[in-house]
Amino acid sequence: MFAESYETFWQEFGPGKTMVLATALDDHVTARMMSVVCLVGKLYFQTDKTFRKYTQLTGNPRVALCIDNIQIEGVCRELSHPLENAAFCAAYKSCFAGSFARYTALQNERLFVVEPRFVERWTYQDGAPCIQTWDVENKTYTETPYEGR
Repeated sequence: MFAESYETFWQEFGPGKTMVLATALDDHVTARMMSVVCLVGKLYFQTDKTFRKYTQLTGNPRVALCIDNIQIEGVCRELSHPLENAAFCAAYKSCFAGSFARYTALQNERLFVVEPRFVERWTYQDGAPCIQTWDVENKTYTETPYEGR
């Protein structure tokens, strides 16, 4: 049940989204909009190594991303300069052509990947709210009706 539903989730998610990325370091939390692409169930984005977010990411790899009714918690790691990853470049250029042209080749840009650990999505089934959760580490999937007591 986990593998099938998780694969379906990513198919529905699509190749790229503009998401809120939350990071934290030393009890200081920040959030910002990011252009994110999805490749085989992992989320990729680029940022400038002079930004505060870069310092937070390299000091604390635990992050959260959200969009609409979806929240994703995961562990982030730096990979390389974005141009060194052809798959990322193709996906990013396809989804965010303007950002690709403007930022990807800049010297200070760095590529990060987020490996999801927990995914939550609110949906409606027969008009009733339901919370779907994927515990990626334990490979479990649940659907829980929201009763709002």
